Amino acid sequence: MGYAEAQLTSRLICEPKEVQILEMRYGLVRAQALTPRESLAFIEKVLGET
Repeated sequence: MGYAEAQLTSRLICEPKEVQILEMRYGLVRAQALTPRESLAFIEKVLGET
């Protein structure tokens, strides 16, 4: 099962093919995400530039 939420709407997803697509998208986002330590360093860098 999957769940999608956007402004003014939400949706429960039960169709296996659609859930598989959501899993693949989530995997891509996770693979590109910074680690918590990298996130902190990035935020500190941006704050130092303002």
